[in-house]
Amino acid sequence: MRKLSLPPGSALPLLVAGAFFMENLDATVIVTALPQMAQAFGVHPVDMNIGVSAYILTLTVFIPASGWIANRFGTRKVFSLAIVLFTLASILCSMSTSLGTFTAARMLQGFSGALMVPVGRLVVLKNTAKPDLIRAIATITWPGLVAPIIGPPLGGFITTFASWHWIFILNVPLGFIALYFSQKLIPAFTGEKGVPFDLTGFVLTGAACLGLMFGLDLFNQQGIGWLPAVCVAASLMLGALTVRHSLRTPYPLLPLVALKIKSYAVTIYGGSLFRMAIGALPFLLPLMFQLGYGMSAFNAGLLVLAVFAGNLAMKPFTSAILHRYRFRSIMLINGLLNSATIFACALLTPEVPTVLTLLLLFASGMTRSMQFTALNTLAFSQVPGEQMSGANTLFNTAQQLSTGLGIAIGALSLRIADHFQPAGASIQLGNFHLAFIIIGLFSLAGTLDSLALSPTAGDEIRRKKTRVTPSVSSEK
Repeated sequence: MRKLSLPPGSALPLLVAGAFFMENLDATVIVTALPQMAQAFGVHPVDMNIGVSAYILTLTVFIPASGWIANRFGTRKVFSLAIVLFTLASILCSMSTSLGTFTAARMLQGFSGALMVPVGRLVVLKNTAKPDLIRAIATITWPGLVAPIIGPPLGGFITTFASWHWIFILNVPLGFIALYFSQKLIPAFTGEKGVPFDLTGFVLTGAACLGLMFGLDLFNQQGIGWLPAVCVAASLMLGALTVRHSLRTPYPLLPLVALKIKSYAVTIYGGSLFRMAIGALPFLLPLMFQLGYGMSAFNAGLLVLAVFAGNLAMKPFTSAILHRYRFRSIMLINGLLNSATIFACALLTPEVPTVLTLLLLFASGMTRSMQFTALNTLAFSQVPGEQMSGANTLFNTAQQLSTGLGIAIGALSLRIADHFQPAGASIQLGNFHLAFIIIGLFSLAGTLDSLALSPTAGDEIRRKKTRVTPSVSSEK
């Protein structure tokens, strides 16, 4: 692919960011609509988590393959096809009459969403000058922070004042708009030949992810048993085989060489645990406010919107904090604060004043924003240019998988808590309290992984930032 120099302020990164926003929004916009959808499909509300997990899991499976597909067939063709399929899948979701058909439509949505990722990686990141790379990453990954929080209140508003079907119908005009601008902005590169597709790596990676998510879903539906345990154990074995294969093949689907860089490895290992925790919150909070508090879908979504307000409030200060303090200190202190806000959710009851609940969620959003920005900034700080594409592929795959696991673990935590309730009892507020304690432990473990960082990790970026003009910022 010939190089493309993207000028500062180019509309192309904004288009890709918009595609990521639409992709990530659909991961959580249905959360506040799950009780109504479960009633329409005749299933338990917690069983509806498969509709969320299937979407994110399909994204995870096909993100690595989508990079090769984009190189082979051309970025504009792949992106345009992704928009068409995403719009079609949205229509099928709105027409679903059972959990099975809905899940199938969500998987098609996930597949088409995964095809949007190579555009962001190959056209923006790979072809952006090194001094502007952090800003490009911030532009593209910002929707991953905003969309999961906007999703629940938006879904609650639509469900309360219209019908859950409109959640997906609204994607149709957005799809036409995105298709129009993709023809205007995406460079029409021709596909390249010569690099073989790593079919073995694709099968191993996909099977490992599917086995893990399917096993966790079986735990959610059946409880502890031999089949869920076998699925999880088999997925772990397949994951080990995937690592072995990636280290030995000349063209791996998931290159692992960047994991030798400690600053990158921490954002994969500890960062994934953190993303599991924050991925579970948009699933657990709206359900707790509806099933535990008895609130409407819309009002539950409005409460969760306080997390988004915290995200926005923190946004203007993240650059200054990253410039002034070292990454290790930021990620440790802020990570501990974020874990504390998650644990504090286990103390929420309808008797707690609404103002205190809003303040807690606001603080959670602030620490969430700071940690997310620090992870995404540190990840590629020491990655050489020739490893950037592979490192970005692995980073995106880990990010999507950890988000999906967060939702699955959140649902599993509710199932675990359910065993302490009388048989046949509905979900109680205490179930959610235990779930938040479990999720908080994941956040805490991810934070402690930052102890492995060198005290000077990321200093090269901080030094570089002081030499450029103030207009260049990773937060723009």
